[in-house]
Amino acid sequence: MKTIKIAIVGLFLLVASATQAQVSINVNIGSPPAWGPQGYSEMEYYYLPDIEAYYDVRASQFIYFGGGRWVRTTYLPRQYRNYDLYGGYKVVLNDYHGRTPYTYFDRHRVKYYKGYHGAPQRPYRPREVYGYNERPHREYRHDNRYHDKHDKHDRHDRHDDRHDHDDHHGGRR
Repeated sequence: MKTIKIAIVGLFLLVASATQAQVSINVNIGSPPAWGPQGYSEMEYYYLPDIEAYYDVRASQFIYFGGGRWVRTTYLPRQYRNYDLYGGYKVVLNDYHGRTPYTYFDRHRVKYYKGYHGAPQRPYRPREVYGYNERPHREYRHDNRYHDKHDKHDRHDRHDDRHDHDDHHGGRR
């Protein structure tokens, strides 16, 4: 009788730990970024062929090679700060589950070369209205108004400043 009780308790603990593991897996998977491709409910990584980098969906981090090693950061490196995440192609890596997707970087780089585009993609959420497309136009218009307003008042002063620079520095700066 004692053996049956121990077996039942052991079975109960085994089932409870398996259930807990399942719950923690579901909790750890983060939601995809707004620029991520639509139609994938459970993914861990994207490979971004144009910049040869990865994105870890769970940790919300980019993974790229820099300074002789693979680096994890929440932002892309300086050289890719103007990269359009909405427009760039994202390869969803469904076949890898671990912490180092770059283990297969040589394969990914060959199979998904720079400029690679598979099936058409739509972003998980559309781009914000006040974001990327409208902002530069508004700033440009604002800057022109600012300069036009000051040009009317400061034209004479700036002419004198330029003349002084010519005399002291041997030419225009």
